[in-house]
Amino acid sequence: MKTEISEKAIIFDSSTIINFTMNGLLEEFRELKKMFNGKFLITQEVKAEIVDKPSEIKKFRLEALKIQELITEKVLEFPSVFGINESKLSSETKKLMNLANDTFFGRDNAIHIIDSGETACLVLSTLLSEKGIKNVISVDERTIRMISEKPENLLEILKKKLHSGISAKNENFKFFKGFKFIRSAELIFLAYKKGVVKLKNHNVLDALLYAMKFNGCSISDEEIMQMERLG
Repeated sequence: MKTEISEKAIIFDSSTIINFTMNGLLEEFRELKKMFNGKFLITQEVKAEIVDKPSEIKKFRLEALKIQELITEKVLEFPSVFGINESKLSSETKKLMNLANDTFFGRDNAIHIIDSGETACLVLSTLLSEKGIKNVISVDERTIRMISEKPENLLEILKKKLHSGISAKNENFKFFKGFKFIRSAELIFLAYKKGVVKLKNHNVLDALLYAMKFNGCSISDEEIMQMERLG
């Protein structure tokens, strides 16, 4: 008997999950999962970043245990629920990460721009899309979004940040196009709009959005003001 599976998924990078955890918003995260009617996925590479490695450090062990509980409860699941081969995912991740980190150059040296966790999210998105499964990548850091959406802008940012001439292999850009992204700020905004957030105060939405911003979500003050007008 064939098991039915959800036909949509949110793929979580480390940054978004850490943001919800550090802000004490995991109950809201659980409620979002119930509302979504799809799968919340993480890769083994992301699990290593948010559970395995932090579990070995006393300062971060409590957060790691809280995230492990999400996995135990199957709030967060792995790509195998969609029949994705983990070894293929890992091998393709290494290939794409090497490509990404061999795209921008400063002083004739390749610039490291993304790590395995972020790259695995991109690869998983591609594999899910090939199966006809709708998906979006939840990531708070801007680099991975920019290489996909506006690589030319990323080039300009690197020039300003490194104060030197930067070159790029433009032919690599095509490998990063077509991905869809969402940030923790949009997710908590949705939770607020749907009444998931139980805290009641006229400053709650502002507090939530800035909490996400100050814990690593790449969002501008202007974007926050736009959300507050919609709230």
